[in-house]
Amino acid sequence: MAARESGWDRPTEPGRTRGVAAHKSFGTYVAQVIEVSRDAAGTTAIERVTCAVDCGVAVNPDIVRAQMEGGIGYGIGHVMRNEITFDRGEVVEWNFPDYQPLRMSDIGRIDVHIMPSSAPPTGVGEPGVPPAGPTLANAIAVDGPRVTMLPMAQNGVRFA
Repeated sequence: MAARESGWDRPTEPGRTRGVAAHKSFGTYVAQVIEVSRDAAGTTAIERVTCAVDCGVAVNPDIVRAQMEGGIGYGIGHVMRNEITFDRGEVVEWNFPDYQPLRMSDIGRIDVHIMPSSAPPTGVGEPGVPPAGPTLANAIAVDGPRVTMLPMAQNGVRFA
């Protein structure tokens, strides 16, 4: 479903690439596709995230979507630029001027698709988080650096 809904079978526009990753936890399967663009200066923008989730019967689909959207943001924010550093055993970042969390402007559209199911419901609180970072890294690696150290912004990736 994630591949179909993201248009995986169609080529991307020039300057755009896609990555994919999947994960299972708490009985829930999640697959994500992230499409990024890169400008002439090499700055990366997250254009679109497509998520498919199989959590059994979606008792409240709006909550399932919200949990996936939040998990995607949480996972992407951590790999993009979140970093805690120490100086002589003390944390350097003490508030938001020193620690930049994910902003709404950092991610374009997020589409969440829920698999129809008659199976018993499973968990949706955490499963959206783990595939987000690898999906972003895979999208960037198509024609950019293969990021092996986090946060990405400190290791060769510039974000819009």
